[in-house]
Amino acid sequence: MAGANQNEKPLRKIAEAFKDLDNKIDSQTLSQELEVASFSSACSLVSPLFGCLGIAFKFAEMDYVAKVVDLAEASKSIATLQSMIDRDVEANCVKKGGSHSRNLLRVKRGLDMVRLLFEQILTSEGNSLKGPASTAYAKVFAPYHGWAIRKAVAAGMYALPTKAQLLRKLNEDETSARIHMQEYVTSSAPLILYIDNLFISRDLGLDW
Repeated sequence: MAGANQNEKPLRKIAEAFKDLDNKIDSQTLSQELEVASFSSACSLVSPLFGCLGIAFKFAEMDYVAKVVDLAEASKSIATLQSMIDRDVEANCVKKGGSHSRNLLRVKRGLDMVRLLFEQILTSEGNSLKGPASTAYAKVFAPYHGWAIRKAVAAGMYALPTKAQLLRKLNEDETSARIHMQEYVTSSAPLILYIDNLFISRDLGLDW
């Protein structure tokens, strides 16, 4: 996706969807179960962001979109994230490629990358996204990528849009964008912790 249609506000939709998810969970006790359907629906709204970032994040866009589609498909027969992981545990396929649990972990990393990117944009000066995007990539994705992908991403960073170009693609001005980015940062952090704790509470770890 090169950019949003004139009337679309993808950033606002993302902020609202994740605020709604945050209201449904308790990241510490895990007492509220989160529906796969509402989670995958909110995650699908993030997909256009990767497209707006250009070739540097093409790998992330393709991988993220495919994993979100899998979770949306899973939501037709599995109600909650908890039961989805438990099914994979029972089938002994949690860490196998293509499992819903593995895909959930990959989607969570995509959400975390966007969270860090927004955090960096909100605190950095200037119009370049290279610093914010490089920092977010290095923290979230780089540890799991081989040399070839890291090299390709580094090269792609020089083709990133400027901050002003990104905001134009998202139909936002500086003021509204900052509000929605901050809303996403605030509401996605507990959600990411919630997903981490779903894995940690089952002794599955996170580094796979």
